[in-house]
Amino acid sequence: MKNLSTKLPLLGNLTADQFLNEYWHKKPLLIRQAIPGFNAPIDKDMLFDMAAQENVESRLICFFNQHWEMSNGPFQQLPVKEKKDWTLLVQGVNLHNPVADELLRQFNFIADTRLDDLMISYASDGGGVGPHFDSYDVFLLQAHGQRRWKISAQKDLSLIEGMPLKILRNFKAEQEFVLEPGDMLYLPPQYAHDGAAIGECMTYSIGFRAPSYQELGESFLQFMSDSIDLPGRYADPELKATLRPAEISSAMVDTIAQQLAKIRFTEEDITIFIGEYLSTPKSSVFFNSPAKPLTPKRFTQAAQKNGVSLSLKTQMLYKGKHVFVNGESFAIGKEDKVSLLKLANQRRLEGAEVAQVSDDVMEALCLWYEDGWLTLNS
Repeated sequence: MKNLSTKLPLLGNLTADQFLNEYWHKKPLLIRQAIPGFNAPIDKDMLFDMAAQENVESRLICFFNQHWEMSNGPFQQLPVKEKKDWTLLVQGVNLHNPVADELLRQFNFIADTRLDDLMISYASDGGGVGPHFDSYDVFLLQAHGQRRWKISAQKDLSLIEGMPLKILRNFKAEQEFVLEPGDMLYLPPQYAHDGAAIGECMTYSIGFRAPSYQELGESFLQFMSDSIDLPGRYADPELKATLRPAEISSAMVDTIAQQLAKIRFTEEDITIFIGEYLSTPKSSVFFNSPAKPLTPKRFTQAAQKNGVSLSLKTQMLYKGKHVFVNGESFAIGKEDKVSLLKLANQRRLEGAEVAQVSDDVMEALCLWYEDGWLTLNS
């Protein structure tokens, strides 16, 4: 996207700002031929191969004999495609396939801090995951075959108890669409929906990250525990004798409360926490180091000649003087800011751009290369 005023076929010829102002978090949007003539770059055989791998997150959902079942991968064997009502979900396909990553990056008019992953679902005839809602925004891009979507703005989001999936108890469809390859449906958070395959089909889901404030709060307190400094030790020189030895005294509560009230955190503390938290890879993500890494000297020569690119699995963010890579934070100087911010935004640097970075950054790039966070351009 060249600029924010560009009309995007991906958004039904709306600009990014128009879409965000009129639809984001507000109401659904059906986009016919969001990607005209779309031909699924990852076919079912490729998807099935991914689902058989240990390092790929996958789930199998079946609705056989009026009973829902869900199992986690890897899967060495799947139901035959002639059997109806089953769905294979493969999460984070963009972490393993550069074409999927390129597709996901078409949505980078929304910040990387919110963009989560590209999930692909393959469904046999009638397959789906039942009527449900998501806690985050989602774009549902039809990749192969047809899927019938029923959606509803209903407020009743109660679930059927005792199910392996979060199935809505009282789903009442208000609108219905059949999506063809290249069509896309945007749904805001907590918008009820139910998709069923018409014949076999594949749907690409572009999901967005929305951590709960409870999760953020717990993680922030854990983050801050390393920087809290409260000198001294509890003392009570004015202690009085008591006839109620099991009672916690008001004096003790007041004294400890005064000390705990000294704990302070700054905007910079919050910035560093957010950057490290949001750039931390999921627990299922593992990096592959080069089998025969170059020496630092040879790496520098190759990087300055061909350039470097972030690994598909690497998340790089920044704010002010801080850069965050895969859960680690770095303070950067002015001389390196342009290069590192370009690497974060465009996910690659050309050789001439690498040649301009400082020795400290070059050393960091080499370490990232050795850890599998970064690759040399070919």
